[in-house]
Amino acid sequence: MDVPLLPTLQQRLKTAASPAELVQAVEALAQRHEQAEAIPLLIEVLGYNNPQAAQVAMGGLLAAGRRAVPELLARLDGYNYGARAYAIRVLAQIGDPQALAVLEEAARADFAPSVRRAALRGLGSMDWSALAQPAAAQEGVFATLAAVSRDGDWGIRYAVVVALELWRQRGVPPFLAPRMEALLHRFTQDEDPVVQARAQYSLHRSDKYVTMPNGA
Repeated sequence: MDVPLLPTLQQRLKTAASPAELVQAVEALAQRHEQAEAIPLLIEVLGYNNPQAAQVAMGGLLAAGRRAVPELLARLDGYNYGARAYAIRVLAQIGDPQALAVLEEAARADFAPSVRRAALRGLGSMDWSALAQPAAAQEGVFATLAAVSRDGDWGIRYAVVVALELWRQRGVPPFLAPRMEALLHRFTQDEDPVVQARAQYSLHRSDKYVTMPNGA
């Protein structure tokens, strides 16, 4: 079946008479994620105060991948917190280093724990191959993880452990490997037994992780 053209979809977004009609319009729009013109419209949907439509729009943006990152960063809504939170979650899952500053800020200071956890996971899932010389950025991300590792919320500390584990799975730069190991060992003494257990699990799996060449 043919997918409607973008101007038609844009009109359907504006004239949807019910939440169900809106979701259907967003589903059709998400199928056009390969078109640059669809990305701003999908980002706009994040601010519609319709969680189901926002989830569909997130799927379309994730399918667009790195092509969506510049628009997401340019259109981050400082006034509509819901839209901003959805956008940060998308950026975290894409893992493009262009979003590092936004994700680090969210990991440190966002008032919603769920957004902070998503940002932390994103910091652990960065695609460092997108940077020619990632060492300085990697140093900054590790500093953020180390700072957040003393957060009073056990769920945030747990998310830091997960971020470290994800990073180690993708490849650890040699200049950071000893400090990552030390931070995980510190977590094995965390006051929360769940955080302790996750850190111990990550350390137990250390033989499955790889070390990246210097400068990678």
